[in-house]
Order: sequence, then structure tokens, then C-alpha cells
Amino acid sequence: MPKYVIERDLPGAGKLSPQDLQAISQKSCSVLSGLGPQIQWVQSFVTDDKIYCIYIAPNKEMVLEHAKQGGFPANSVAEVRTVIDPTTAE
Repeated sequence: MPKYVIERDLPGAGKLSPQDLQAISQKSCSVLSGLGPQIQWVQSFVTDDKIYCIYIAPNKEMVLEHAKQGGFPANSVAEVRTVIDPTTAE
């Protein structure tokens, strides 16, 4: 199943409290539960003003539906074509 990177513009994201991040995570999980097992949240990276999320989903439209239902921005959704790491250089 395809993997996606979602870029979410969220000014001040890096200053969100653990409680704020927990509430956002709970909302995301609630929406995911309603959408069914085809879409999975893998992990997210919080920076100063953005959150980058990794999702597995059958298509981009389902990722966008998750964002819509959760009230989350999805400023960019890109399908991962391949993964590289230091071992790729070997």
C-alpha cells in the first residue's frame, strides 16, 4: 500500500505542550478509527512551524479526507516513491 508524507503548516507547532500534542493525536486516532483500517498513521515529526506526518493509505484522497474530518491542515501530500538511507551508498 502507498506511503505518504503530509506537510502541515502549523505556526508554533514546536511550542505545543504535551497536552496539546496528546489532544491532536487523540483527534487523529478517532478520525482514523472512523475511516477504517486501510489508513494508518505511522509517525509525525514536529518542527517549529510545521508537522510532517507519515501515513499509509490506499490513495491521496483518503489522506485528504482524514485531514478534512480532523480539521488538520494538509498543505502538501506526496506519495513516497522509494526510501534511501546510508546503506543505499554501499
